[in-house]
Amino acid sequence: MIPGVALTLALASFTAFTIARLRLPGRRILLVVFTAGNLLPPQVLITPLYTVYTMVPLPWWMSDSLSLYDSYLGLILVHVGFQFGFCVFVLANFMSTIPEGISEAAMVDGAGVWRRYWQLTLPLCRPALAALGTLQFTWMYNDFLWALVLMSSGDKLPVTSALNNLRGQFFTDYNLLAAGSVLVALPTLIVFQMLHKQFVAGLTLGSTKG
Repeated sequence: MIPGVALTLALASFTAFTIARLRLPGRRILLVVFTAGNLLPPQVLITPLYTVYTMVPLPWWMSDSLSLYDSYLGLILVHVGFQFGFCVFVLANFMSTIPEGISEAAMVDGAGVWRRYWQLTLPLCRPALAALGTLQFTWMYNDFLWALVLMSSGDKLPVTSALNNLRGQFFTDYNLLAAGSVLVALPTLIVFQMLHKQFVAGLTLGSTKG
């Protein structure tokens, strides 16, 4: 989960910087493509994605099944793929609000693309990154569908999907299930309490420019 959040934010910030700060042809079309990707329901990709995961090989030390299926890497990749477009959209809009004069002054001083990204733009995007980090943590932590479809080993299942195993075929201990649900909800509540301002800001971040 944490590697998934970090990888999503890193790749999305690279792409958003390219779209918002570099004058490349077709960058607006690229942003539209990333935005349109958020409209695709994940459920329509379950069957083809499951087939691909069982066919992509991995070494034994990365996956017991010797494929992307039932591996942590496969689950991380699917989360990164589905959250990437939303993060690019938000960060690109946020970076567009940063005055161009700051970047132009850095270019005059001899700053290259990497330095303008790492030392100039990224520090200014800390509020946006904090908000997205909070949202991504919540969404990935609460995911139930992909872990259920793309993993089969009970000891590898995320805690939210493993909670489903507390239900038996003929009997369910609802007291145990309720206690487990409370424990599962604690990390999300702690993160929200620590970063609730960024979480609320993330709901509207990038919706306006100016």
